[in-house]
Amino acid sequence: MATVLVVEDDEFVRSAIIRDLTGRGHAVRSAGRALDALREIAHVGPDVVVLDLGLPDLDGAEALKMLRAISDVPVIVATARDDEAEIVRLLRDGADDYLVKPFSGDHLNARLEAVLRRARPGAPSSVARVGGLVVDADRREARLDGTPLDLTRREFDLLTYLAARPDRVISRKELLAEVWRQSYGDDQTIDVHLSWLRRKLGESASRPRYLHTVRGVGVRLSPPAEG
Repeated sequence: MATVLVVEDDEFVRSAIIRDLTGRGHAVRSAGRALDALREIAHVGPDVVVLDLGLPDLDGAEALKMLRAISDVPVIVATARDDEAEIVRLLRDGADDYLVKPFSGDHLNARLEAVLRRARPGAPSSVARVGGLVVDADRREARLDGTPLDLTRREFDLLTYLAARPDRVISRKELLAEVWRQSYGDDQTIDVHLSWLRRKLGESASRPRYLHTVRGVGVRLSPPAEG
């Protein structure tokens, strides 16, 4: 999860971007003018900025230069201009990446994640993403397809452990030791919590989407199969 500042003067486009990024678990702030954006950057300190070039009070290229004078926050330029020479100039002036409009929410989110990885190369992420499931361990928040999940403490700990190890079969013994902090215990306790977790993920043991039981071994959390 990141704090994203969306700088876009078109209210319809701005609302669509905000809605999409919020649904993916990001905290989103916005500005419709360059000077408002600069104030946000100076006082709030977002993790990344999505900057439109066609702003009413100041050209986005000039705003980028002013932004770079006060902050090294990663900037993704969002532009309808696809002139290669201008894009090269923007990258040289301090943009970290760019997107040519129109673009999809998936495309923007992928660029955001890539920029953030480069900006924080040594920082382990507390956010696990498996398909439409997003689990933020630090904030103790989980979302499924953008909808918050109402989980008990143990359910959240169980989901967090599994989501951090996608596609790996985790034994009940390991879950008992790492999630319950017990060296021995009743497998039924784990099965009951998995059953509750499945219900909240909108699935069942007979029709799994994310939680797959491997008989005699353990459980695996994987993204749903496409189609």
